[in-house]
Parts: sequence; C-alpha cells; structure tokens
Amino acid sequence: MQPVFRRLALFAVLATTALTARAEDVSVAVAANFTAPMQKIAAEFEKATGHKAQLIFGSTGKFYAQIKSGAPFQLLLAADDETPAKLVKEGDAVAGSQFTYAIGKLVLWSPKAGYVDDKGEVLKSGRFEHLSIANPKLAPYGLAATETLKALGLADGLQSKIVMGESITQAQQFVTSGSAELGFIAFSQIHKDGKLIEGSHWLVPARYYSQIRQDAVVLGKGRGSAAAEALAGFLKSKVAAEIIKSYGYDL
Repeated sequence: MQPVFRRLALFAVLATTALTARAEDVSVAVAANFTAPMQKIAAEFEKATGHKAQLIFGSTGKFYAQIKSGAPFQLLLAADDETPAKLVKEGDAVAGSQFTYAIGKLVLWSPKAGYVDDKGEVLKSGRFEHLSIANPKLAPYGLAATETLKALGLADGLQSKIVMGESITQAQQFVTSGSAELGFIAFSQIHKDGKLIEGSHWLVPARYYSQIRQDAVVLGKGRGSAAAEALAGFLKSKVAAEIIKSYGYDL
C-alpha cells in the first residue's frame, strides 16, 4: 500500500473509532400522538450525529408518574406544556431546557369513508354506539376532546357512549378494532408518510379546546448528556420541522 493511502486508511479508521466513542444512546419518553414523526426524526438524528434515540411511547400523565418514581428517561416530549414546566419547578428537569416542538390538532375520525362529516354533525346524530377518547386525566388530547364536547353541549348526552383509552394510541385502537365507531384522536395519527390515510374525519376548530402546545424538556437524568442535548437541538432543526409539519402539526 502506498504511504499516502496507508495514512488515509488510518485516518478513516481513527475517525470512525472516535465517532463511535462519542456516540451515545438517549432514553426518550415520547407522547403517543408523536409516535410516527418521532420515529422518522430519530432515524435522521442518528444519521446526522451517530447518537441513537431509544424511544418509549405513552401518555404524558403516566410518564410524569414514572419520572417522579425514578424512571431513567433523559428527555421528555410531552403532549402539553404544563407537565414539563411542573417537572422543572419540582427539580426533576433542567431549568431553561423547555421548548415547544409542536402544536397539536384534534380530529374526530372513523376508518369508514363518509361516516364523519366535515362539520362534526355526526356527534349530534346519535347513530353510533361508542365514541373513543383518551383519558383526559392522562392525555392532553383526551382533555381537548372533553372540552370540545362541553363546548358543543354534548358532554352529558354522550357520556354513556364514551369508551376511554389510557393513551391517544389506545383511543385510536378502539376505533380501528371496531370497539368504537369513531373517536377523538390527534390529527397526526391519521397521516402516513405525510398523507391522510383512509376513512373520514372532522378537523376540530381550535376554538373548541385549549391550545395543545407540546413541549420537550431535558430531564434530570439527561443533565450533561451530549446525546440528550444534541437531540433537543435537533428537534429545532429544519429537518425535524419539515417532518413535524408533514404530520399536520403547527410550529
């Protein structure tokens, strides 16, 4: 081997070794509604930095309880802005690290074409047996659903028809499985590769529910972690923004 090629080969090996040595895993608790976009963001993040995001999906309320009990999460992507702020105030998250990564939208959805009209009048029709929502005590989208029903004056009348999931993912599963004919879920959940999936939906006007500001925060166990700080920064990048918007979120 020529000396110059030998030196280049050695440099390549050393560079790869250094990158591997610096690369870390970061444990991330992610609100269930953000599953699909976060999976794409994590893949792009690993390509760009070498760090790998270990993603755990669930309800924001359950994540809060788990974090308070010592769960090893380093970064939280919540479905609200209150939980991250509370964790900062209580000393379980890094002060100054909280930021809004997405603004969510609520949608009423059925996998059946033509079942949900574009004004949500189906809710007043009474021609369904079950309406799925996420637990409003655990999931901000569930709270948004109950706020919407109250705003429409339907909360009491539909109470007996509500089936409740622990997370927004389970709320959608109730609909896809046929346990409920329709349900309130996150707009992002009826996207695949940035396009609307089959079925029918009503995009709920924002005036019916409190704005769903979804905030991220570096947790205490992520303090000083290069991977946690890198992912927090990557979520603010143009690459991440394009993915987030493709799933129907606002920024």
